[in-house]
Amino acid sequence: MNIEKKQLLISLKGFAMGMADIVPGVSGGTVALITGVYNELIKTISSFNKEAIKLLLKFQIKDFLKHMNGPFIIPLFIGIILAILTMSRLMHFLMSEYAVYTWSLFFGLIIASIFFVARLIPNLKSPSNIVTMIAGGGIGYAVVSLIPVHTPDTPLMFFLSGAIAICAMILPGISGSFILLILGKYLTVTSALKNPFADGNLLMIAIFCIGCFIGLVSFSKFLNYVLDKFYGKTMSLLTGFMIGSLKKIWPWREVLEEKIIRGKTHVLRDQLILPAEANIELFLAVACMFIGAILILTLERAGNKN
Repeated sequence: MNIEKKQLLISLKGFAMGMADIVPGVSGGTVALITGVYNELIKTISSFNKEAIKLLLKFQIKDFLKHMNGPFIIPLFIGIILAILTMSRLMHFLMSEYAVYTWSLFFGLIIASIFFVARLIPNLKSPSNIVTMIAGGGIGYAVVSLIPVHTPDTPLMFFLSGAIAICAMILPGISGSFILLILGKYLTVTSALKNPFADGNLLMIAIFCIGCFIGLVSFSKFLNYVLDKFYGKTMSLLTGFMIGSLKKIWPWREVLEEKIIRGKTHVLRDQLILPAEANIELFLAVACMFIGAILILTLERAGNKN
């Protein structure tokens, strides 16, 4: 594959990650894992070190991009940004008007992804890997079941919120925006981003972004280390996260408590239910699940071919 086609493929994978980040409860890290760029993404982010800072301060941009794996990270981020800018309205429309079908598509996609990613685990049937996967599933389920809490609007809390949310965003199965909602900072942060020049917002955004940056670099170094030293256990844990997150994207649910934030309804508590009856909606929802699974199969075959 020539360089242009390879970078276009990376951008398309970034686009898919960006679309996933738009959907509440779906993580771009899951798509990165599915499309085979997760390890390289973590390794690239973790390569930001003192040497990278020196190159940046000396304006040696070419050497800096070489150090930071520019041919990979630039097209990936371009794809992510393009997806967020161009697909937000469409995804919001689909989630509002065709929620069951949209959730069904992602449910099928994640189910197929779990089987695909599990195949990458060396010695999958070993007791230690199975226990690790079960633990990951329990952690993922517990996280997506959390109820939002009230936290103080202090600089430290904004810093911690940014660091925690960005760590969640690169973990498969856990949504960064959902973590912000849990921490009680979703409304504050999104409002500040919408009106950055309002009183105190620029400082708050700066502190939040610093938290995101430090959290991303630090956590990626940790992930890079455990992937290198404990690949099987780490992949088992990440697969468990994906299994646990299925609760969040089950298409049929009964809302117990919700809150309207900036004109958008956010579910705070709900419970899973089974479809009320076998009708055309159920048939179409199951069809969407199969489409999601087929998409993963297509990505897998394309990846193997490349």
